[in-house]
Amino acid sequence: MNENPTLVKSLTLHQVVFMGLAWMTPMIYFTVYGVAFEAAGGMLAAAYVTAFIAIFFTAYSYSQMVKAYPISGSAYIYTKKAVHPIAGYLVGWALLLDYIFSPIIAILTFGIFMNTEFPSIPVYVWIIVMNIVLAIVNIVGIKSAARVSGLSVLFQIAFIILFCILVAKDIITGQADSNTIFSLAPFFNDQLSIGGVLSGAALICFCFLGFDAVTTMAEETIKAKKTIPKAIYLIVIIAVVMYVAISYLSQIAFPDFTFTNPDNAAYSLVQLVGGNLLSSIFIMVLIVATFTQGVSSVTSVSRFLFALGRESILPKKLFTTIHPKYKTPVSNIIFVSVISLSAVFINLDSAVLFVSFGALTAFTFVNLSVIFHYYIKQKRRSPKETFMYLVFPLVGAAFIGWLLTLLDKTTLMIGLIWVAIGFVYLIIKSKWEAARTRKYPISNVNQIID
Repeated sequence: MNENPTLVKSLTLHQVVFMGLAWMTPMIYFTVYGVAFEAAGGMLAAAYVTAFIAIFFTAYSYSQMVKAYPISGSAYIYTKKAVHPIAGYLVGWALLLDYIFSPIIAILTFGIFMNTEFPSIPVYVWIIVMNIVLAIVNIVGIKSAARVSGLSVLFQIAFIILFCILVAKDIITGQADSNTIFSLAPFFNDQLSIGGVLSGAALICFCFLGFDAVTTMAEETIKAKKTIPKAIYLIVIIAVVMYVAISYLSQIAFPDFTFTNPDNAAYSLVQLVGGNLLSSIFIMVLIVATFTQGVSSVTSVSRFLFALGRESILPKKLFTTIHPKYKTPVSNIIFVSVISLSAVFINLDSAVLFVSFGALTAFTFVNLSVIFHYYIKQKRRSPKETFMYLVFPLVGAAFIGWLLTLLDKTTLMIGLIWVAIGFVYLIIKSKWEAARTRKYPISNVNQIID
């Protein structure tokens, strides 16, 4: 194993974009379709546009911070460097929930889908098999993970395009409830409820998660300062185009579409559009998409653990080891695979709760980091720079802060308990380091984590 750990720069723009989209999983649109439809009062196109606006400001902040710090670590590094080491540590600790439970969600969902298709094979068998395969794909190199992710994203985009073409054909040929393909009704109509659109937007903001994960690959990306910001914008724009297109066409074609169970509402919609054949393709693509979301999730969390290990937040010897042949953090990947076996005992709802709190906390502080780094520390305060480094990130922080308030009390309580555990761990770690080295006063936490 390499004692002087470094990651190899090998990723290009299109590979980073595919990795981000794979983490995002465009097919997630259909996974949350029923719940989102109800929350938005049927106005999904308007809700997705609203969610895009909210997320865009945070995507902008990520693109600015990766230019300042093009290294692995994402929100943790940005907050530590720009705001304060302790704030950075706590953000990193909160974000750990997001990254560790993301592959668990993918693995658990994969197991559920496969068990549905092959009922004789238990979910736990699929979970174990998925873990082993994800570990192997990630260990042999990030390029192999990028290739797998790229193929999956192409399958997902192809299905979404096929779905949209079939719906558009029904509209044009008069087989749908409407024969007008151009309409403002999906965005403005007599039944429009601003509250409903906002509630829907708050829920479907999570369909855009993935653009942030590519910042963990900065050290493996060629010309990261230029490539990662471009990738962030492309990922968010590609996502909103797909989501709005599906919502727009579906709402025009089937304005009175109803369902009894939101969990399988998307399946009912797909069957309405393309019958059993399209439904079978739909299930197959969903399974592939879930698998590659797992690949991308393991890639991201293993790099994030590498960054935390290098910063001595986690044990350095364990989490900063790079394999001499594959140039990947093998011990981190194995660690994530072992943790992901907990998918056998965790339900999907609980795992999603952990991800929500970690992601929104990180987003809030990345927006604030732009203000601290550029506007306060670098004093970049011309009229143009005031908008770039104060107004835009403030709007982003306000949007994300509002979304945080919409999380249920249980989620917030679990999240705050996790942060409290992290703070206690920090104090214990600082005392242990002080006693071991005799160089720092016991109370000086900053020097230990800086």
